[in-house]
Amino acid sequence: MTKLFDFNNELSDKIALVTGGTKGTGKAIAERLSKAGATVIITARHHPGSMDEKLHFITADLSRPEGNEKLVKEILSSFGRLDILINALGGSETPGGGFAVLNDKDWENTIQTNLLAPVRLDRGFLPQMLERRDGVIIHIASIQGRLPLFDSTLPYAAAKAGLINYSKGLSKEVSPKGVRVLTVSPGWIMTSSATKMMERIAESSETTIEEATQSVMDALGGIPIGKPAQPEDIAEFVGFLVSPRAKYLTGTEYVIDGGTIPTI
Repeated sequence: MTKLFDFNNELSDKIALVTGGTKGTGKAIAERLSKAGATVIITARHHPGSMDEKLHFITADLSRPEGNEKLVKEILSSFGRLDILINALGGSETPGGGFAVLNDKDWENTIQTNLLAPVRLDRGFLPQMLERRDGVIIHIASIQGRLPLFDSTLPYAAAKAGLINYSKGLSKEVSPKGVRVLTVSPGWIMTSSATKMMERIAESSETTIEEATQSVMDALGGIPIGKPAQPEDIAEFVGFLVSPRAKYLTGTEYVIDGGTIPTI
């Protein structure tokens, strides 16, 4: 008889870290792994105020090297090991206007958060994973790694392209030693922040939120499935990737964009 997986408890013996786990897609991922039975740690610069009582919060500024070092030390000291690392932290705060308005600080800050933070955390947690020959690392990238938007997020797109490349190289090194490394590249996700942005666009352009949403989809070249993703869509797939059901998957980038990228 075929053995059935218990999806509600398949991660019950695992300890997971989700960076950026206090809001948006990171929060949805953290809650999904917790529901699967994992002990889940989340981190941000500031405490979110209200959060799922099953989650463990550690304050850390991952845009700085010392923040990454602090987080690694606290987790290994308090929990003894880490089985699953989800590098979900990311974002762009650079101004619009193209390359000419971007200075070195804009580039450095974006690369620190979107590329170097995952690199540092991987470096901090991989030794104990390799020693046990067991572990999963997921890098949350973006379709902007392939489909950059130059007006305001060029550094972000470049950092995510670097993350995708780095993730593939890392997988080649550590997969033979028991650690799986994968990349998930979402398209546009309708987080609470995105919803607020649609409200601002609608107000400034005197249109509806639906029309504002369509204008953004048009700027992306269209989303064939007809709508942005929800954070839970990404979280559900990540939950599969870190589970025993995906034990043969490593080194691959998975694009979840509703068909946005128009090429194969």
